[in-house]
Amino acid sequence: MQVHIYSFSYAFTGIPPDQWGNGGGFVFDCRLLPNPMYVDTLAPFTGMDDCVKEYMAEQAPVGYFLASVARLVDAAVEEYPRRGYEHLTVCFGCTGGQHRSVYCAEWMSERLKEKGCEVTLQHVALEASGAVEKHGV
Repeated sequence: MQVHIYSFSYAFTGIPPDQWGNGGGFVFDCRLLPNPMYVDTLAPFTGMDDCVKEYMAEQAPVGYFLASVARLVDAAVEEYPRRGYEHLTVCFGCTGGQHRSVYCAEWMSERLKEKGCEVTLQHVALEASGAVEKHGV
């Protein structure tokens, strides 16, 4: 099974469409998390930058959120193949698709790769803005 992870912007790009036809997967709303956009020194960066990663990792609500998300995704990764699904989609959205959703998508991608999952990762809003090229992704 392949896990497809996306970050996106609710304001600019919307939820990525299901490309595999099973109509399933997860969409997690990261707008409840602390927003680095309102920290002057972090606003110009993205969830792929170390300064934003450090900030997000220090925020207790982020840890609680990701622990809950991980439990749900782990259950799906285990169960989907038994039901004949070959693809699982996991989407993380926030307002601009630059900080919170990107951080969470990166975190989940690394976590699942460490567990031996085949993972693809796409930052929809960052690609649309050209910011992905700045990071060499």
